[in-house]
Amino acid sequence: MTTFQEMGISEPIKRAITDMGFEEASPIQEKAIPIALSGKDIIGQAQTGTGKTAAFAIPILEKVDTSKKYVQAIAIAPTRELAIQVSEEINRLAKYMGITSLPIYGGQSIDRQIKALKKGPHIITGTPGRLLDHIKRKTLKLDRISLVVLDEADEMLDMGFLEDIERILKETPEEKQTLLFSATMPKPIQNLAERFMNDPELVKMKAKEVTAPNVKQVYYEVNERDKFEVLCRLLDVDNPELAVIFGRTKRRVDELSDALNKRGYLADGLHGDLNQRQRDVVMNKFREGSIDILVATDVAARGIDVSGVTHVYNFDIPQDPESYVHRIGRTGRAGKSGLAITFATPRETRHIHSIEQASKGKIQRKSIPTVAEARESLQKDTVEKMIQLVEEEQYSQFKHAASELLDQFDSIALVSIALKLLSKEQRDVPVQLTSETPRYASKPKIRVQEKSRKNYRGNRGFGGKAGNGKRKKTSMTSQKK
Repeated sequence: MTTFQEMGISEPIKRAITDMGFEEASPIQEKAIPIALSGKDIIGQAQTGTGKTAAFAIPILEKVDTSKKYVQAIAIAPTRELAIQVSEEINRLAKYMGITSLPIYGGQSIDRQIKALKKGPHIITGTPGRLLDHIKRKTLKLDRISLVVLDEADEMLDMGFLEDIERILKETPEEKQTLLFSATMPKPIQNLAERFMNDPELVKMKAKEVTAPNVKQVYYEVNERDKFEVLCRLLDVDNPELAVIFGRTKRRVDELSDALNKRGYLADGLHGDLNQRQRDVVMNKFREGSIDILVATDVAARGIDVSGVTHVYNFDIPQDPESYVHRIGRTGRAGKSGLAITFATPRETRHIHSIEQASKGKIQRKSIPTVAEARESLQKDTVEKMIQLVEEEQYSQFKHAASELLDQFDSIALVSIALKLLSKEQRDVPVQLTSETPRYASKPKIRVQEKSRKNYRGNRGFGGKAGNGKRKKTSMTSQKK
């Protein structure tokens, strides 16, 4: 494996990479960065989670001239979450360079974006619809662009953005470098490359380089009415550091996050009805650890990338194998292990095989833990926390009260009561969720994020991107934002 020190990258970027805790380049970075630095166009066939953001961000930064206060590079992404994520990664890598990246996306005040554009950012990351809005308003000019990135091109095709991308590319100079990244290469993407790219070099990751054997996959056969109680048992047994729970609908997400909080877990929900400010508040709480469970719908979770997610729970079975691959990709990142758990009702178990084929891995059936096993695990965790606090001597302010209690009551009884309280009695609070009718589909339902698009295409079936779904651990994949 090649280290970043060996790749001819400038010192400020190497210094930023070191601050981020990385030494070795991932396969896509090792192959793509030297080619991009040479000035050639690239078609990179790689999945999210392989470190492709840095594979194009580093060449962009090497080419920006900080003495020029205008937009010199753009990265086009399918969703606002990904646009933000890419911009944040670029800014982290540019920490010591005086280069600024600005995300442009729908759902945010366009007036605020116009003010930010007037400050002369060097790099723009954005969604096609909002980029076009600024181009039409003449608040964004691309006539001096030297580098364009199309990130997750097949996803943008599926969301109906192809015509918008073509319009944007026509606003850029003919002489420029173009880097296109896509998990699959459908014919329209190939045609796009032929029209707008100059003799591109293909950088293709082999299947073994994009799968993620460090994500263990299991499923439980659970009746709809029993799902929540089984989830609580698993949370007590697994004791995840950070977990993402996927629900099928917005109502499910709201009810589930409320129910978890009633039971004493720290959870919050994320779905399409939240505005950008509300989404940011929820994500900041999750990243900072003030909540350790994020409940989300598939669409809301697109582009979410938080390092340290140890568990993914599919409370509702995914609509299609492709969605499953995206869901489990939230864990097992940056070389860490992860666990993906799926609930399947008796009628849904037949879909596990389809998901197995798409994710290129075995999904093991497991037995539901008993109430006693969950209680034992919860008590064990509570004891470990108490021991840790004792070892850290974080109890001095309670010593007087403890001494008075010991004068009146038996020490074993007091410790037992403390364990009971710390184990959260609200685990027994009754909860009733609205049942969701199982939905079966052979084709993924793609949702358009911004405006409705003409010539919308959303008819890809179980094939396509889902086929290479699992990711291999890499040294520098997308990290905590």
